Parts: sequence; C-alpha cells; structure tokens
Amino acid sequence: MSAFTGSASATASVPGAGADLLAALLDGMDAALCAFDADGTVTHWNREAERILGWSAAEAVGRRGFEGWAARSADAEETLQRLMGAMKGPGRQVHELALLRKDGGRVLVRSQAAGVRAADGSPAGVYCAFSEVHVQLDLERSVALSEALFEDASWGVVLVDADLRPAMVNGHAARAFGTGRTALLGRPLGDVVVHGAEELEAALQHVLAEGTPQAPAEVWVTLRTSDGERRRCWRSGFLLLSSPMAEEPVPLGVAWLFQDVTEERLAAREADRLRFRWSQLHRAGAAAAECEDPAEAAAVLLDFALAGFADHALVDRVAGERRLTRALATPAGAPGPASPVVGGGIPLRYGPRHPALQAWDRVGTVRASAGRTAEVWAEAHQWPADAAHAVCVTLRSRGRTLGVVTFLRAACRRPFEREDVVFAEAVASRVAVALDLGDRPDAV
Repeated sequence: MSAFTGSASATASVPGAGADLLAALLDGMDAALCAFDADGTVTHWNREAERILGWSAAEAVGRRGFEGWAARSADAEETLQRLMGAMKGPGRQVHELALLRKDGGRVLVRSQAAGVRAADGSPAGVYCAFSEVHVQLDLERSVALSEALFEDASWGVVLVDADLRPAMVNGHAARAFGTGRTALLGRPLGDVVVHGAEELEAALQHVLAEGTPQAPAEVWVTLRTSDGERRRCWRSGFLLLSSPMAEEPVPLGVAWLFQDVTEERLAAREADRLRFRWSQLHRAGAAAAECEDPAEAAAVLLDFALAGFADHALVDRVAGERRLTRALATPAGAPGPASPVVGGGIPLRYGPRHPALQAWDRVGTVRASAGRTAEVWAEAHQWPADAAHAVCVTLRSRGRTLGVVTFLRAACRRPFEREDVVFAEAVASRVAVALDLGDRPDAV
C-alpha cells in the first residue's frame, strides 16, 4: 500500500503503532504540513495546518486539491498545479500561495514543496510544508540580522555562554580585542582583559540572574595586546538569550554588544578638567585681589591652582647670577596651603642642569620626570620625596625674570603634558605680577 493512500485521519493508513507514531510526529511539528498523492488528493494534514487555516484533518484529507474549500475557485487549479510540479522537478520548490481560512478570510503562505518517490522510483506524490508569510519573514529577518551582526556590524558583538566564555565573536569585536575571531572562543575574558574582566563578568552574571538591563553601561578595560597594554572605554549593552524551544525559559547565555567610546570619554574628561581649572583660576584671581600682602596673594593663587593639578608648588626667587632662594612652598608631607619659607634667604644648591635653572636660562618652561627611583631623583633636585614629575615656569613681569615656579606631581599621577603647561604658565604670569607688586617700594 502506498504511503500516500488517503484516509480521514492526519496520516495515511499505516497499520498498528507505525500510524500512531507518524501521526504524533506530524502533529508535533512547528510547521504546517500537508501531502498529496500523485492525483493531487490530500493524504496528510497536521495540527499546525489546521491552526493556520481552520480546516481539520477530517475535513481536509481525501479532497482533491483546494477547490471549493481552501482556495478560491479562480486560484485553486493553478495552486494545485504549482505544488504538483514539485513531483517532477528535483529538490524543493518555494511558492507563495493565497489560501482561504475556514472562516472565509484569506491568508498568504510561503510553501516548500518536494516530490515523493515510490519504491520503484516513480512519482508518488508531493509533500508541502507551509507557514504564514509574515512568520516566515520574521524568521528570515532574524536570521539576516544575526548574520549581519556577525559580519558587517560597526560595533562589537560577543555571545557569551552560561560559563561566561565567548561562544561567538564578530569581526569588529575581534579587532577591538586585538585577536582573531576564533582565538577568543572558549577562553576566559581574563586571558585578554588585564583590568576590567571582573566588572565584565559581574555584569554578565547579573544579566543571567536578573535578565536584560534597561540601560547600557560603560566599562573601562585594559587589554593585553602584542603592542602592549591598551586602556579602552566600551559602552556595553547586554541581552539575555533564552531558548525558544523550551517550555520554561532556559538561559543560553548573554549577547554582549559594545562600542568603543574611549576618545569621546577622554575628550569629555579633558573638557571637564579644563573648565574646572579655568574656573579655579578665576576664583583665585578674585580671592587674590582681596589680599593686602602681595606675597599672600601669590600664595592664594598657588593654592587654588593646585586643586586637581599638582601635589606641590614651589616658588624660587632670583638672588644673583644663577642663584635662587626658596620664597614660597607647600608642605613637603601632608597637603596644605602655600606659605613663605622661614629663612629663605640662603641660596639653593641646585646643580647646573637643574630644571629650574634650565627654565631660567631659556626664559620659558621645562618639563621633567624621574628617570630612576623617584625618591633619589627628588632628593637630588631638593624637592619633596614623593615628587616624580615636574614643570618649571619662569616668573616674568615688566620684562624681568623674578624667579621660577615649580609644580610637582607624585609617581601615581601622569606626567605633565602640553595642556598642563598652558595652565601652569597662566598661573605663573599671575604669581609673577603679585610678586612684582611686592617688590615695588610704593606698593601699598
């Protein structure tokens, strides 16, 4: 007996347990399925087909084609011929068909039809799997989106499994990590992330436990690359992935999407720093204007300038040919305000290559950093023991060099850069005016 012999059930007549198994398999499918024998008579009709069109297996099986029930009369014969054409051609044929629901409504379905051969190789019929077009389009969009994310996306995409190890990595993410796409798979994030791996893993664990967060987060990481360590800021979004096949949500892992916003964040940080510094300088000028003593005004200017800029400030005054004496200084130990140095008339024992003397000779600015142990370097220059970076600026007023102001930073801070020099010179010009005022005999 042919497997396509008609019956009034969802399956052809197969005796015993075989018929029950086949019926269960067909009815358990997620796609609608129907089958036709070589004459175009419906032999199989599963529950998903009934759900989409409303016609039960008892109503569908045994009918020839869709004439008079599942298609308009004008379309029925053409629809059947298109499906039955798969019986002669190789492989599957894809069609879009307009069918009728039992309630009279029309529905557009996308079908895949393939021929079935009898034991002797002769055409025995056609089976056809179909689904509503919008459902198929949704599926295709999902697949296309996944492929685009992992091929052409302009941001990093990493799928992380439940063990917090990358399972899939797109090209953008691989370049961000400085590795190949397969080099990260199955490895802990700590293998390539020197600092920040703990924060990333904590975020991933939170998503697995609590679900998708409502807003993206920014994470600073330090990467280990062939060119050394790189510090980057990644704006990251996390999506919990759950299996659509299980009755209860089963976490498959986390989709981690990120963009590199390092330059943007550094620019914003620098803008904030500059706004603060120039605001401090404005406030310093207002406070210094209220000081009767010019030396006190200079000290006030230094105190305002130090906030967020340096750890120490020293003012050395000219005391003869290449001789400087300490006039103002902040405390060498704990932070504190700048104050006059008691007994500051003794010339400092600066060597000929001392940065302060170099700044004096150049009538400009000199930057320096410890090239050896910071403590030894600081002691050799007669600076506080924690000094590791310095910028020395000449104090100029009315065309004369009055001395040198030195700003110092500890080893835990970055060296002075070009924008720091601009600020230091702006402070020095104001300090020089205050000191020059104090030198004038007629100063009040």
